[in-house]
This record gives sequence, C-alpha cells and structure tokens, in this order.
Amino acid sequence: MNKSRQPYMFALLAVFFWSTIPTAFKICLGELGIVPMLTLASVTSALALFAILVSEGKTELIAESTRKELLNSAFLGFINPFIYYLVLLKAYSLLPAQVAQPLNMIWPIILVFLSVPLLGQKIRKKSFIALLISFTGVYIISSQGNLFHPGRSDLKGILLASGSSVFWALYFIFNVKDRREEAVKLFLNFAFGSLYLIILLIVTEYPLAGKYGPKGIVSALYIGLFEMGITFYLWLRALKTAETIAGISNLVYLAPFLSLVFVHFVLHEPLYYTTPAGLLFIISGIWYQNRKSSGI
Repeated sequence: MNKSRQPYMFALLAVFFWSTIPTAFKICLGELGIVPMLTLASVTSALALFAILVSEGKTELIAESTRKELLNSAFLGFINPFIYYLVLLKAYSLLPAQVAQPLNMIWPIILVFLSVPLLGQKIRKKSFIALLISFTGVYIISSQGNLFHPGRSDLKGILLASGSSVFWALYFIFNVKDRREEAVKLFLNFAFGSLYLIILLIVTEYPLAGKYGPKGIVSALYIGLFEMGITFYLWLRALKTAETIAGISNLVYLAPFLSLVFVHFVLHEPLYYTTPAGLLFIISGIWYQNRKSSGI
C-alpha cells in the first residue's frame, strides 16, 4: 500500500467503525442493562489495548509508570469510560440513536470554554458565536422533525446527551496533559475504568451471568473493540503517520452522517429531516471555532 494512503485508510476504517456504534448501542441496550453492557465493553477494550501493547513490545512501559501517573490514570479512567459512558448510554436509552449521537458532538465547543479555568486560556468572541451556532443545531435535532413545535424528545435524555460532551472535553484536556505513550494511557485508563464498573456491577447486584442474551453480549464485545479499543488505535495511527493532520481530522465528521444510514436501515428509525440539518449547524459551529483568523 502507498504510504501516503495508509493514514487515510486507517482513518476511514476508524470512521466506519465509529459510524456503526450508535446502532450497536441501541441493539445492546435492548438486550443488556447499561452497567453490564458497559462493563463487558470496557473489559474487552482493555484486553484489546493490552494485546496491542504486547504486539508492539511496549508492555514494559506499563511497569515504568510512576505512582503519580497511575493516580492520573485512575482519575482519567473514572471520567472515561466510567462516568462518560454511563451518562451517554443513559441518554441512548431515552432517545432515538439519531438524536443522541449528534448531541454529543458539541464537545469541541465545550472544550474551548473549559480551557479557560483549566488551562488559563482566553475566550475569543468567535467562540460565543460558534457556541450559538452549535446549540442551534442541538435545538434543531432535539425537535425530532417538529422544528416549530418541539417537545417530542425526552428532556432528560437531551440534557444527558449534551452533558456527556462536558465529560469528554474534560477527559480530552487531562489526557493531553499526560505525556505518556498513548496506547499505555488508554490501556491503564480502561483498566481502571473496568475495575470501577466491575465494582458497580457487584454493588448494584446485577447477575454476573445467565440472563444475558447472545445478541447483547456480541454487541457489547463489538462496542468494546470498535468504539473504545481498536478504533482508537487506528485513529492514532492515522494521525501519527499523516503528513498533515488537518485532512485526516476532518474525516471524523463523516461518521455522524454515515451513522444515519445504519440507524435507518438496521434499526429502522424514521429519519427526521431535522437530524442532518442540525448536524450541519453543529459541525459549522465547530468549523467556525477552529478556523484560523486574525479577527475576532
């Protein structure tokens, strides 16, 4: 394969897998509760990431982690996968997949505002404009086809789906500040997150076996591999091997539109015209925020 094409192949594979995840979430939630589903997915992800570390001969980097780094991983694992996915999956249980998935995409805008207290950065005027554009998209998507008569969507689900972006933005900020090898960080984060989820599974008295349908188990394994584990690795490989990351980074915005195809034809959700329209607003807000300018 031409080396210049490799990053795009990795990136497109990641985008494809991510686009299938809203459908996998809904299928799995029809068979499993949120906690057992997420526990199985998180453990699967941790094992997949460990296998990647073994294949690359980087397992010794785990042992080299300092106490401070392990505490950081314990903290990051609490944010993601523990809190972030518990909030997001609850939103998916309350909303159609085509509504829950794009509402989570406002995290790049939230990231800018969280960077003020956490990183000491200043907010430019265009960030407020970008926020307004993106939240217009949130309103449009939330209307579920009734643009001028909203109210069909579950308000709690809307708040949870949008609020999950806060946890992802927090995770992004703290993860970027950690300079360790990315695969090592991901593995340790998911190892700690899996531990928290196993404890939650036991404390909440979920049965550990016997009542889970095979479709739910397979879906959870798929989510663990292709939402949390292997796909992160593919995306990181794409970014690391690309000559410029701008073109690669923009490919991620194909995922929510492609996911609508799977949601419609696999889940048979009727496609609201407000979903792609709202998505365009959200992505426009992110583009406006990230574009280079010497003005506002």
